[in-house]
Amino acid sequence: MGTGIGFGKAILFNEHFVVYGIPAIVSAVGAQTTASVEQKSGSGYKLNDERPETPGYKAEKLQQQQESLEIMLKFMGIDTEHHHYDITLSGNLVAASGVGASAASCAAIARAFSQELGLNFSDEQVNVAAYEGEKGYHGTPSGIDNTAATYGGLIWYKREGSAQLMERMRIRKPVEIVMGNTGKVSDTKTIVAGVKDRKERQPERYERLFRDADHLVRNARKELEAFNLENVGAYMNENHRLLQEIGVSSPELDALVKWARDAGALGAKLTGTGKGGYMVALTPGQDLQDRVANEIKRYGSQVVRTLIGV
Repeated sequence: MGTGIGFGKAILFNEHFVVYGIPAIVSAVGAQTTASVEQKSGSGYKLNDERPETPGYKAEKLQQQQESLEIMLKFMGIDTEHHHYDITLSGNLVAASGVGASAASCAAIARAFSQELGLNFSDEQVNVAAYEGEKGYHGTPSGIDNTAATYGGLIWYKREGSAQLMERMRIRKPVEIVMGNTGKVSDTKTIVAGVKDRKERQPERYERLFRDADHLVRNARKELEAFNLENVGAYMNENHRLLQEIGVSSPELDALVKWARDAGALGAKLTGTGKGGYMVALTPGQDLQDRVANEIKRYGSQVVRTLIGV
């Protein structure tokens, strides 16, 4: 039996903007998806999805998941005509919008097939296979989720045409964050298409917003690497405002952001697709992390306590 893992993620800066070549900063988080693959006699495959989930997520994404798997099997040259494969997904990453759940599963599946069939995939090959799988979920993925899912760590990411440019970032020490779940499932394809449509209808306004996002993320990187966390938090707040302006936030996300900030988070913003899914708050130190997490839980939201920069 072959096994593999894929990391969950939190996008700290510039989801959506990254699709158009604006740099982004993403961190893997301390939760992952595990895949196992076992080759058997027969043909076809069976997918068993045992991941914990936001209620309704797996049913909502089932068709996209099947499309993703078909794309990956074809891309990796897996013969399902003469062999049968049992594929099982598990792990402690909640299957939910905003945490890179689809990319984590794609990276894990690629690694599991590589091990089971002796394909000896490098991380780069796993990343490319995961990117192909992400097409089933996102149509035209940015590439940031699969890169975080494959490599882990803290990453400066930029997409230039078909090229995915990744640079590892280093910070003084890991930093506590809190992620709050709206409980809503997002359709990434629809939301990305909506941004594209609004950008085409309001080119001058969106050009200004995208220019602001580019300037912001470059400053945020300097402050993060200098470990000026209060400034990093302020930039996260501003990034959330830009994401609101391009129409990808929601009342539920805005409420989570407000509760986190009111509880003392240095900064908070939506993370990932938006219109549901998760919010991420910068909460350095165990005490602050606990205070913010408890405040969000008080309102009935699911909470993840984890670290960035590991």
